[in-house]
Amino acid sequence: MLIQSSNIPIKKTLKALIQSSLESADTSHAMEQMIVRKNHQLYVKKVAYDLSKYKRVVCVGAGKAAAHMAKTLEQILGVYLEGGVVIVKDGYGVVTQKIRVLEASHPIPDARGSHATKQILKTAKELTKQDLLIVLLSGGASSLLCAPAPGLTLQDKRRTTNLLLRCGATIHELNTVRKHLSLVKGGLLAQSTSAKILTLIISDVLGDDLPTIGSGPTVPDPTTFAEAKEILENYQILKDIPARVRNHLEHGIRGSIPETWKSKTRSSARSHSIVLANNQTAIDGMAKEAKRLGLRPYILENPLQGEAKDLGTILGAMAKDIREFGNPVRSPACLIVGGEPTVTVTGRGKGGRAQECVLAAAQELTGLTNVVVAGFGTDGTDGPTEVAGALVDEKTVQRAKKKGLTVEKYLERHDSYIFFKNVGGHIILGPTKTNINDIYVIIAL
Repeated sequence: MLIQSSNIPIKKTLKALIQSSLESADTSHAMEQMIVRKNHQLYVKKVAYDLSKYKRVVCVGAGKAAAHMAKTLEQILGVYLEGGVVIVKDGYGVVTQKIRVLEASHPIPDARGSHATKQILKTAKELTKQDLLIVLLSGGASSLLCAPAPGLTLQDKRRTTNLLLRCGATIHELNTVRKHLSLVKGGLLAQSTSAKILTLIISDVLGDDLPTIGSGPTVPDPTTFAEAKEILENYQILKDIPARVRNHLEHGIRGSIPETWKSKTRSSARSHSIVLANNQTAIDGMAKEAKRLGLRPYILENPLQGEAKDLGTILGAMAKDIREFGNPVRSPACLIVGGEPTVTVTGRGKGGRAQECVLAAAQELTGLTNVVVAGFGTDGTDGPTEVAGALVDEKTVQRAKKKGLTVEKYLERHDSYIFFKNVGGHIILGPTKTNINDIYVIIAL
């Protein structure tokens, strides 16, 4: 872990807080806490599965943490697991014994991801009512499970996804569209097999909405083709997406293409989903460590959602209130909030939502000693960059001015990564073993 800060006490404290949050939501730890096998009985959050009753137990999955989940599942199931296949982001693979780990591009899908998705679908289709299919999902699954619906190309999906990402669409909006362009999302993976399904989830969706996590390949989907088209219209990009995508949505609206899975009855009887860890898991771990370090932890109930730049300004003002008025918590303080801000990109800048959010807080911190606002992606990456996030303190604006740089200019260009590369303040974690949204923290010593 690398934290670019000259304030040693702040740096040491932030490092301990980040480490504790990640350890609390560690994939292997979460699975071992929630899943126990006693002989042939598998207990998942106290729900029992008699493994001796199944002819085959097979695993498939996708997401940044899927390889670590697969490796831990192998250790738990032992001889009862036949094998399977999972898809992970490039660089996130680990060595497994029975489950194949395939790497692909994220967040913009590639041919490897499409091919791997078809392998998952083929595996699921081969199973019968006498089999158990265990599906592993974590953040990034939507981009990795990228095989397009019949009549569409991977390039069609890439173009549509990229437009949605750049215009600041929420994860719910993005996945509503992707589900209706997919071969497996929106419950279609569950519909492809007769096996009983157990889905194990490391959630990267605030509120743990099952149809949104990984675009819900094993649960009923409440969204429609009409809603997908409406989202594209609202962001004024319907005319910019490929013609094949527009035609596909129109055919779906008219009913000539089947909708995503809507049946709830079948879901309760045959498919069961369990969330093993989420954003709150990491936040609670950070709060516990803050208390151990002698800080006053304060967790904001409402997660950060909205434009990153606006939310950063609010965080900066809150940092000022903590230092000057002890509101909502007195120093030494540690205010923690989870979230998933969005960035509406209007230029060609390079950055991510955590870096942009934190950069927007910098102006408010001028003159506030031993105060820092930091934000990071728990998966170790923020946007299309190799860093997890960034931090700002009372010297950030001053350092920028010495280099002839202004916060406003880099925010306007959505170029937060380049700003911090020049000024300092990056948080570098490398690949973590989890992916549960972002965490933002205000430390006031």
